[in-house]
Formats: sequence, structure tokens, C-alpha cells
Amino acid sequence: MIRLIPYDNKSHNNDSVYNPFHEMDAFERAMFGGSSLAEFRTDIRDNGDSYTIEADLPGFKKEDIHIDVEGDYMTVTAERHSEFEQKEKKNGYLRCERSYGSFVRSFNISEIDAEAIEASYTDGVLKLTLPKKKELTAQPKRVEVK
Repeated sequence: MIRLIPYDNKSHNNDSVYNPFHEMDAFERAMFGGSSLAEFRTDIRDNGDSYTIEADLPGFKKEDIHIDVEGDYMTVTAERHSEFEQKEKKNGYLRCERSYGSFVRSFNISEIDAEAIEASYTDGVLKLTLPKKKELTAQPKRVEVK
């Protein structure tokens, strides 16, 4: 069965390696929720001959969203800049809660026709159409004995 599964390099858990930041990570998840600021939420739908990925990227400019295909992985990167980053404007802020920086997700596309991927961005939603590779049906063939 063909499946499009988000690639998450954090899911490879190796308990035999000591992680001194494990308790701090657990504290951060408890304080700020389970989602990471460096990721964005996606919906993946199987349309039969293709997949559709819809990713929530509100507040991003189209030119700050990049989709790269390398080997069997597609990486979607979006970068948001903030006026708060600029030192001369920092004094005018009383509070700055909106997140900014780079947001990244990777997807395994080994069963996808990478040359035919299409993307659009409307109203803060990135929509990707990923056609599945055509299955080659083996035609019966008789081999001549020489």
C-alpha cells in the first residue's frame, strides 16, 4: 500500500543515548503545548491518483515559502520575519508573542512523480498536489528460445 507519511527526524528515539535536555524538553512541552514552533500543521488527503497536502501558513509571503525536492524527500520551508528583530524598533513593543523564524516539514515522496508536483498559496494555506507514480502493468510476453 502506498502512503505519504510526514518525515520526522525527532521520532527516531534512542534510549541508550543520554540526553541532558530531556527534562527541559518535557518542561517546554508542558508549558507551551505539544506542538513545536518550528513546524506547521498539515492535512494529507489521498485522491486515488494523487495526494493533496494543505498546510496552514498564515502571515507568510509567497516568496518566503520554499519547496525543495531531494531524492525521496520533499521539504517545505517557510520563514517569517518580525519587526521585533530590528533593534531600533524593539523599544516600541510592549509585548511580542507572535512566533517568527524558520518553519520546516519534510515528507517522504518515494511513491510520487516529483516532476509533476504543483503548489499554490491562497489565504494562508499552501496547497500541494502530488501525483502518484504510474504503476506499470506488465504486459504478457513470450521469450523466444534460441
